[in-house]
Amino acid sequence: MFIQTESTPNPATLKFLPGQTVMETGTADFPSAEGSESSPLAQRIFAVSGVNAVFLGRDFVTITKDDSAEWDHIKPSLLGAIMEHFQSGQPVMVGDSAAEHQANHSGEDAEIVGQIKELLDSRVRPAVAQDGGDITFHGFERGVVYLQMKGACAGCPSSTMTLKMGIENLLRHYIPEVTEVRPVAV
Repeated sequence: MFIQTESTPNPATLKFLPGQTVMETGTADFPSAEGSESSPLAQRIFAVSGVNAVFLGRDFVTITKDDSAEWDHIKPSLLGAIMEHFQSGQPVMVGDSAAEHQANHSGEDAEIVGQIKELLDSRVRPAVAQDGGDITFHGFERGVVYLQMKGACAGCPSSTMTLKMGIENLLRHYIPEVTEVRPVAV
């Protein structure tokens, strides 16, 4: 098994590509070791000292380190943990714990929300996934779209620029009812 790594716009995060499917559907975000019991893979990665967060995408694993850890020191252990997991035959997730991508919204804005979700799914999420992250819709209220950045994009120095200059401009261009995009921290 050969695992490729890619840098991300977030210097504290690396994207690991194991060359096979990681998540059949959805994504899984583990911003800390607490709550990772639904993923044997995430638990194995958190066992490596210096790991702050794990994000599982369709064909990648994004790992965020703490400031005291150096990639040169922990990367071999992370590669080993990922390789051991896939060779063990254990599932990536246990139970039905794949994350739901988008919040549901009904009412008078349902059509606008449908357009927002369609643009996010077709234009934004594939680009964000290339950088080892994901973005989820959390709501639309009085012209403001609320989104959450995950994986490499959470805490990335350029995430505010991505939200404001990229996503906000795209949504405002196609959907005149959108006036602003704001981040949500969960």
